[in-house]
Amino acid sequence: MRLASIHWDGQDRIAAAAGEDALVDLNLALEATGGPAFGSMLDLVRGGPGALNRARRALDWARDNPDGLAPIPAYAVTWHPPVRRPGKIIGVALNNSAADDRKISAPDHPTIFMKPATCLVGHGEPIPVRPHYGRLHPEPELAVVVGRDGKDIDPARAMDHVFGYTIFNDMTGNDMRGEDRVHYWALYPDPDDPDKVQKVEQHLSYTARYKGADGFGPAGPWLATADEVPDPHDLDISCSLAGEVFTDDNTRHYTYRVEEVLAFVSRFMTLEAGDMISMGTAFRAAKTGGRPLHAADLSRFDGPVEVAISGLGRLSNPVRRLPAPATDWRLPR
Repeated sequence: MRLASIHWDGQDRIAAAAGEDALVDLNLALEATGGPAFGSMLDLVRGGPGALNRARRALDWARDNPDGLAPIPAYAVTWHPPVRRPGKIIGVALNNSAADDRKISAPDHPTIFMKPATCLVGHGEPIPVRPHYGRLHPEPELAVVVGRDGKDIDPARAMDHVFGYTIFNDMTGNDMRGEDRVHYWALYPDPDDPDKVQKVEQHLSYTARYKGADGFGPAGPWLATADEVPDPHDLDISCSLAGEVFTDDNTRHYTYRVEEVLAFVSRFMTLEAGDMISMGTAFRAAKTGGRPLHAADLSRFDGPVEVAISGLGRLSNPVRRLPAPATDWRLPR
């Protein structure tokens, strides 16, 4: 089943695909069959197998009774991110074998970061670009939506915690990453005398601005339930800007599988139903043209920005250029 969060006819709705160009309002179908409604997609996800079965029965009823519930034309809706306010959005960095030759040193485990829910925008919604963001490029990714809470998950059972999959565009501002880079002396206990400290030279940059600004998380349009994606590790991914294809990749090139990422993350933080985990960027250059993904710079080129994943559809977003803030953030001196 392909699910979506949409706005249509003045209301926010939870919908399911009913053909190529039509949707069904699941709550109206539930109302017609005497079932309780879902407040949001997050409620459906957190409701577990019972809620998902109710949604399936409602969709089946709508398909069997086309005169009882008019379909919603897909072209007429506003698309929200499938899960509008997940508790966590976790990204996996450099999780693609195409990035191996760029690693000077790297840990032998997934490297993760977090993005706020306020970064999310839906299919068709604009990505805001402001002058002080500097260079800004898309990163096409497969995102996992967690369906069941878990801590210290057994990797052999990790797929039991997957509700479904969606398309995610991990927008990244390289200039802000550089601006937030810190070169400093970190302090660690002296291995020869734990009551003393030693200085260790380090370089670091924090992800909050360059990964988490408003609009830096286009997602959708569909949330495909797990049964719709038999093998998440064999999905074609492409990304284009203004019609030029920059990447042409496949999830088989992920360094760490979905099961491993879920298990690893859950060793440090509890995963909750509705959380999103974006599996890492499809880096491989397109077979024709060959310009690298980082050349797809939204500070220079207008959209649309499009990410396509086989079986999940196409996520497309225009670019909206906004002015810099009218006043500086600093207090008067």
